Amino acid sequence: MDFDHALFRADLDALPWASYGHAYGSAEDVPGCLRALAGDDDAAADEAQGELYGSILHQGSVYEASAQAVPFLARIAAADIRTADVLLLIGGIAEGGEDPSPEAGDGPPAEADDGSAVEAGDGLPAEVSDEAGESDEVACRRAVVAQLPLLLGALDHQDRAVRQAAAWAAGWTGTAGADTAVPALRDRAAVETDPLVRAELLSALAQLDPEGTARAATEAIGPDGSPPELRMAALLACVDIGLPWTPAHHEAALALLPLDRLMADRFDQVRNEPLHHLTVTLLLRDTDPDREAVFALLDGALRHGDPETRTEAVWAALTACELSRGAPARLAAALTAAALADGGGAVAAAGDGRAAASGAGSGGGAAGSGAGAASGDVSGALSALGRLGAYGKPAADLLAARAAGEGDVADRALEALVTVDPVRAAPLLARDLENRPRAFAAACGGPVGSLPTLPYDPELLAAVRRRLGAMEPGSMVLPRLAALLTAWGPDAGPAVPELLAALPAYPRQLPKALAAVCPPERRAEAAEALRSLARTAPADDRMEAVRVLHQLTGDHGPLLSLLADRLAAGAGGGDSALRETATAAAALGPAAAPLVPALRAALNAPDADRNNPQMDADIAIAVALHRITGDAAEAVPVLAGVLGDDDGLWRRWTFVRAAEAATGLGPAGRPLVPVLKGLLADPEQVPSAVLALRAIAPEEADTDQLTGLLLDAAEAGAAPAEAVEALVALGVDTLSDEHRDRLTELGERDLRVVRFGLSGTIEAADDRLRARIRTAVVSPG
Repeated sequence: MDFDHALFRADLDALPWASYGHAYGSAEDVPGCLRALAGDDDAAADEAQGELYGSILHQGSVYEASAQAVPFLARIAAADIRTADVLLLIGGIAEGGEDPSPEAGDGPPAEADDGSAVEAGDGLPAEVSDEAGESDEVACRRAVVAQLPLLLGALDHQDRAVRQAAAWAAGWTGTAGADTAVPALRDRAAVETDPLVRAELLSALAQLDPEGTARAATEAIGPDGSPPELRMAALLACVDIGLPWTPAHHEAALALLPLDRLMADRFDQVRNEPLHHLTVTLLLRDTDPDREAVFALLDGALRHGDPETRTEAVWAALTACELSRGAPARLAAALTAAALADGGGAVAAAGDGRAAASGAGSGGGAAGSGAGAASGDVSGALSALGRLGAYGKPAADLLAARAAGEGDVADRALEALVTVDPVRAAPLLARDLENRPRAFAAACGGPVGSLPTLPYDPELLAAVRRRLGAMEPGSMVLPRLAALLTAWGPDAGPAVPELLAALPAYPRQLPKALAAVCPPERRAEAAEALRSLARTAPADDRMEAVRVLHQLTGDHGPLLSLLADRLAAGAGGGDSALRETATAAAALGPAAAPLVPALRAALNAPDADRNNPQMDADIAIAVALHRITGDAAEAVPVLAGVLGDDDGLWRRWTFVRAAEAATGLGPAGRPLVPVLKGLLADPEQVPSAVLALRAIAPEEADTDQLTGLLLDAAEAGAAPAEAVEALVALGVDTLSDEHRDRLTELGERDLRVVRFGLSGTIEAADDRLRARIRTAVVSPG
């Protein structure tokens, strides 16, 4: 098709782009990008394409301007200008969109009186329909469906990349485009010869017509002579459609390993890690056969002789452990075999010979290659053993042998040993503390202190004391040292001299640790050091010292004085500092009465347009006023103002904190009941809202309804630990038989209840929750 640049520019200029929005606000820059994309300057076109991916398709999100841009993108593609790239952008917009509701109508473009599609000067639909009240996502999907004539026509393009892009994009037109797209995709699949295009066609058909594609997907799994790209697409289609996983699927998957390479040239970014996708999809079916299918597949992949395959398998196995409570036990032996294979024969001899033999038995000489022995953790299996907890104990010999070496591999091995066998890990860490940063981080509680610290060990304490004594100012290691000493408590008492010496250089990090480890006979000395710090440290660094001084001695004078100074200075550090000040004042209770006027003055005006930190500061002040005065009269309207904000999605966690504050008001918080009931619509907010309602108006609380909501939240993985604690507070012995069975199931099922968190912390958090549920069910009182 000839491309009329003048008409294209005129049509672009006819739209009010500045009034449309995209990821960065006004879309006034979009016409320039579209003109450059259609132009002859390749460098400018590449830059424009990147800009469009950042603005109208930002990390998969779409906007009003995205829908308005689709017809112009279609005109560029129809003119055979960067066709494949432009089709991928159109398909991405469709992927980020949503189908219209059934009542809204759907399908390809509207027709003119003569039955033809309504067209622009370039022969393609010119305008995006403006359905009243529809979301940007629906508008985008509708806009792409209107371009199906272009997408489906490109299926016959001579360029393989164009055909592949067209098939991928058509696959994202959803139910709105399925009736039109499916026949054309099937027709092309019947004659297509290129393996990548065939794979893309099958995937698109599986998305648009799962039931109708099931037979074709099953047939495409084999025989072995079929293109591997097509067989891979067929396996993925089968699990996405929901077909049972059979021995034929298992054998095909093993025969195709490693799998990532078969998706490298595909446009499917949802399934670009096939083994991982198969693992997640089958485990989420939550049936015994599907779990066993995953474990058998991963066992074979982890024992494979190819390092690339083992690397894929380790990543999938880690995800399996995050999803399935049974995965660590089932995969421990295979992960150990993979770790042995990575290290080569010399190191393997120090471990489990049976596991080493099984690891080498399925894949030739790669496991014992020089590269594997040199790197020691090719696949990541060594580190992954640390995620198994007690189930990794059989690998302790292997980990200890590797930890005795040098460099990063030794550090990774010791990091894993910290969780697998902490008693054995402690002296190994003590011998080379400075050169084991990963292991030391794990010993101190892992990411953000969310995991258990290493138990007290005298050798490790001696190493920590040496490290503390040689610490350079500003060291990032010090918070971890402090966390470990704090966890050890009085056992770490011998470290008091080092803590006192370092205290002036670290006034924020060390006071808490000093109080935790300090024996009674040295408390006077510690208190004097804290008083000196409170007098000499910079104003912003004194809070922890005076707070701990109050904890040690009961003397609230220095703390009260500092809080008064901070309030007089407007808290000195913004809303977070004000929140910290108010929280400290609340802890003093009536002793903080002199601060009441300043706390009142620090509150935002009730009608102020507040952000979340400002609201959080107001919540803390409300709590402080109540605890200091004993009167809830001032706190209630503050909390009501926060909870009554209409921007709920962005206030979720602030609302949770407000509900927690309301719990402390007791019956005096009764005016808050309506807004607290409003929080029950959000599963994340249910636990805090239930506890607040129970504390404020127990006679109005429908316990059976609230219990059901808490179980719904826990089952959905929304604040599950908080939901279980709220159930315990309501009384497990008061649960109905149905609700008790549901709670029991949460503790006994295989699929983890905790689903979100930092990598490496989900399993431990879920294990703690499971133990809590079991204890509550067995001993409800």
